[in-house]
Amino acid sequence: MPIRILVADDHSVVRKGVRTLLEDEVDIEVVGEAPDGDEAIDLIPVVKPDVLFLDITMPRMSGIEALQIITRQYPKIRILMFSMHNNKDYILKSVQYGAAGYLQKDTDREEILRAVRAVVDGELYYPPSASTVIIRHWVVPETGTLKEEYSPGSKSRSSIWNKVSSREAQILTCLTEGMNSQEIAKKFDISTNTVANQRASILKKVGVKNTVDLIRLALEEKSGRMKN
Repeated sequence: MPIRILVADDHSVVRKGVRTLLEDEVDIEVVGEAPDGDEAIDLIPVVKPDVLFLDITMPRMSGIEALQIITRQYPKIRILMFSMHNNKDYILKSVQYGAAGYLQKDTDREEILRAVRAVVDGELYYPPSASTVIIRHWVVPETGTLKEEYSPGSKSRSSIWNKVSSREAQILTCLTEGMNSQEIAKKFDISTNTVANQRASILKKVGVKNTVDLIRLALEEKSGRMKN
């Protein structure tokens, strides 16, 4: 079965552009277009999308408003937020309300395809520019350590962070940023085997089977803190 895509954007040229980018892929089908969040919500039970491209700034109902409704009513739909800007507030709200990813509208075709296939496979897709915004919200840039409110001794830390050591928390932070084992090893001047052992320890402590679930849980718990 092809991946079913719904595109919600108030500019018809953008909707047609996304359709043109995707229509030649044998495993992808664009099943609908909507000019605003309201119509996107109305179309969902009709076209039954797997992935929704959701523009952030739309009339009647914005993408952020629609995101909050859709993730509650249709939790299985994977939502890729679509924006002209690498806006901090937009990115953090996308994470907060459960978007599977965030793309700028000038993203090239190959990255869009990677994003679609990644989120369908259960992964999150926040490219480096967006990941940097997210991680800087949590981490002191000068030191690379977690901000005080997210540090291991903080009462505001959610359960996943309380279960890991300080170094494991740093590695988990890097994983949520999208860094691979080689990049993490270089950052902390340790071996990739050490990184692998630390990651295995985190998985065991948190009680999840794979890194994708671990990152998703970390982002969800961060979203809960932002809501509070």
